[in-house]
Amino acid sequence: MMSLSVVKKQRMLVVGISALILLTIMISMGIGYASLSYDRLLPTLLGNGTFKEHFVLFSVRLPRIIITLLAGMALALSGSILQGVTRNDLADPGIIGINSGAGVAIAIVFLYIPIKVGSFVYAIPLVAFLGAIITAVLIYVLAYSRRVGLQPVRLVLIGVGFSTALSGIMIVLISSAERSKVDFISKWLAGSIWGADWPFIWAILPWLVVLIPFTLYKAHRLNILGLNEDTSIGLGISLGKERIVLMLTAVALAASAVSVTGGISFIGLMAPHIAKRLVGPRNQLFIPIAILLGGWLLLLADTVGRNIVDPDGIAAGIMVALIGGPYFMYLLLKKA
Repeated sequence: MMSLSVVKKQRMLVVGISALILLTIMISMGIGYASLSYDRLLPTLLGNGTFKEHFVLFSVRLPRIIITLLAGMALALSGSILQGVTRNDLADPGIIGINSGAGVAIAIVFLYIPIKVGSFVYAIPLVAFLGAIITAVLIYVLAYSRRVGLQPVRLVLIGVGFSTALSGIMIVLISSAERSKVDFISKWLAGSIWGADWPFIWAILPWLVVLIPFTLYKAHRLNILGLNEDTSIGLGISLGKERIVLMLTAVALAASAVSVTGGISFIGLMAPHIAKRLVGPRNQLFIPIAILLGGWLLLLADTVGRNIVDPDGIAAGIMVALIGGPYFMYLLLKKA
């Protein structure tokens, strides 16, 4: 039974973080290499702006803002699921190698398989999902023991090893590729928001529309999976089936996000942790907060990064890593 005070606090936080997201969106729309006056934002949004204002807002700023927000939400939800399924607070799709698996699959298709640009936009989340799911299955199999079940610490260590190995494979793949294609893969590795156009939004949006409600529906099962193996079985949960379904969900969310933003880590680590500190560990309560926080964190990182250095700025993935890296080390030392 959830406390009414905690539920009330969650609702207030949802409203507060949503307001923070709207404020960040407004700031992000106005600043950049081609700045827009804030008093011209509303007229431009309503279709009364000049050609330049309309182009900057609708062709440059808004697609990037929306795709960054959606990707951050997907990564945060993916991390929330992984932490629940593996019972490991250090689990994150970037840290345990899932993002790297998606990246290698994207690199192979982009570098060596001829595909039309228009088709590539919508195919890339599926390609990323295929690479990510193969990686996730290998990590899960190696971390699982018939005697003691899934070993959380072993999973993270194996995942980190996979991430390093896959990064090496990525370097081998691009070493003999064309310069223009190498530039794209380099930006992907840095976590640059490269898919900043409307078609990419329609490519990622269906995954979130389906998988966010599905995860909230499964939140009770995630609470049970967070208990030990014997307790979960005693409550009548089919551990294998639920883990596979939820792992597939987490992989799909991570793959859809990194397919358009590049290799971004730590959002899936930080957002769930902050949310749990705010409203507690019950999934029904903290997941909505984590989703909003993930979107805001990545949007903030990208807004600051693209304006801190002219003209190209600093990739959002690097900005997130500057905060997330020390936070990961703090959690690692805390668990040691």
